Amino acid sequence: MDGWMIGLFNFSQAVEEVTLKDCQYTLEHVRAFAMYNYLHVDAWYDDSVLFVDCKGRVLSFTVTLDTALSKPREVFRLPAEAERREDRVCPSLSLTSPTWAALSDGAGRLYLLRTSKRGDAVHGKWEPLFTEDSGGPFVVLHSVAHVRGGAHTLEVLLLRVVKDPQETAGSGYSVTLEWITVANAAGQGLEKNYEVKTRRLLRGKSVPHYAAVTPQGDGLMVASEKPFAFTHVDGRPLEQPAAGEPPAEADEPDPVYSWQQTSDDITADVRLPEGAAEDAIRFRVTADTISVGVRGSASLLEGRLYASVDPEACTWNLREDNRLELNLQKRTEGPVWPELVTGDRRGRHVMSEEQAAVVRDRLTQLSSEDAHAQPDPDKPACDAQELEDCDGYPEETSSLVHFDGESLKTTQVVNLAAHQYLFSVSADPAQMPCLCLRHDVDALLWQPRPDRPADMWEHVATFNALGYVQASKRDKKFSTCAPNFSYASLCECLRRAFIYRQPSAGDGALFNRKRGRPAGRVARQQVAGLDSDKAVLGFGASDERLFALTSRNLFVLKVNNDNNNHG
Repeated sequence: MDGWMIGLFNFSQAVEEVTLKDCQYTLEHVRAFAMYNYLHVDAWYDDSVLFVDCKGRVLSFTVTLDTALSKPREVFRLPAEAERREDRVCPSLSLTSPTWAALSDGAGRLYLLRTSKRGDAVHGKWEPLFTEDSGGPFVVLHSVAHVRGGAHTLEVLLLRVVKDPQETAGSGYSVTLEWITVANAAGQGLEKNYEVKTRRLLRGKSVPHYAAVTPQGDGLMVASEKPFAFTHVDGRPLEQPAAGEPPAEADEPDPVYSWQQTSDDITADVRLPEGAAEDAIRFRVTADTISVGVRGSASLLEGRLYASVDPEACTWNLREDNRLELNLQKRTEGPVWPELVTGDRRGRHVMSEEQAAVVRDRLTQLSSEDAHAQPDPDKPACDAQELEDCDGYPEETSSLVHFDGESLKTTQVVNLAAHQYLFSVSADPAQMPCLCLRHDVDALLWQPRPDRPADMWEHVATFNALGYVQASKRDKKFSTCAPNFSYASLCECLRRAFIYRQPSAGDGALFNRKRGRPAGRVARQQVAGLDSDKAVLGFGASDERLFALTSRNLFVLKVNNDNNNHG
């Protein structure tokens, strides 16, 4: 990367890479353990990363200047007996709070550690205040800390792939999520005494894309290809559906409206209540808001539009099939809207032929694997057939589910069938991790808001065309973005990382031939070459830097300057 700073740290001891055994042969073993991210970026402290080496030492590094790293600090060491277990998996770490962490040795032992303030240069060794041998190997997916009833409480989520005698038609394995609540024992002089309060078990048939406990420990969110259900609480089995009776599923309502767009307008089709009369229609639109309804009924479509429209040019028409057709004129021609009303997921977007043509045109440059490729009008970078191959969604139907922690019932279900899961990232460590989902060709980042049941997922950022581009990276292993959303990055198994910056003001060098003027804002793609022939085992991002981990090296890439994080 010309003009970029790359720092390199060589290890005296290799990273603790654990390969799968012969008995760990299923796709779920690969997803859970072989694709595990060994590098942990500490979201609570700027530019601090950790990993476990082959001696079982948890090592902490902090950036001191640009791409210079502090000397590694050993903050905890796992006992050597964990290495002797045949089916052990990779050690895993979750940074629970500014002063707590959850650690697995990969052999079945869980540690809850008081870390002190990890950002301090002189902070000491981590102190284990709770340990438990919990049977088979697992990885720690997520953990949070909070206060409940005056007691300091930690919620830890563990994942296992286990033999399942009932799974006779498939691989013979199933996936379990164990949600453990550990709390400080009440009573004087017991401030270091922690014990398990509740243990809940969920079972499914696929490794979840995303699983996290809510900040107050009162719920759980899971995104997966196949559904999960609670089976046990504190070792007691829960009542399951009778044999032959399908499990109850949350009915997904028909969309209230559907909509499509061209480069200059929006057409929406709103389903009306039976018998709605034309004189009862309520339609109000401003430059930035819309309200559609029927007198005497709740609003059908209301809220802030994704972008501005020309209210004088917006019209509606009541069709004979009892549906209301809306036509909204975009104030700015060209940009693709990922949603009609911000945060409203009751509608269905239908891509028009014109929009598909625009998408193909604007992705001609971005689809190139060569960072320096020049367009050739006689040899376009992609055609309709290439877009179709690269643009396919997984065949499995995914869903995003919120479980209530008290009743263990599903309270929200979102069908992700048309929205491929891309990655998750901790933008605010005090909140749940964000999910990045594919919407058409773009990648949209969603922040879970469990304290807002009526609007539980908030759209916080968009990476234009990233949904399409990531599908073309056949060797991609890890994906992430900066916590401030200034860039996204994809890392291949070997050598290369791709950086996709948010659009910024152009310098006039690029010309928009269709509009006949220089491009106002330009999104840049850059490629970083890692000088190593070892596989990338871990990958993470801060606002200013990318970190890539191999078995012998830690690379630090300066991506943004302190005074220009969004450049």
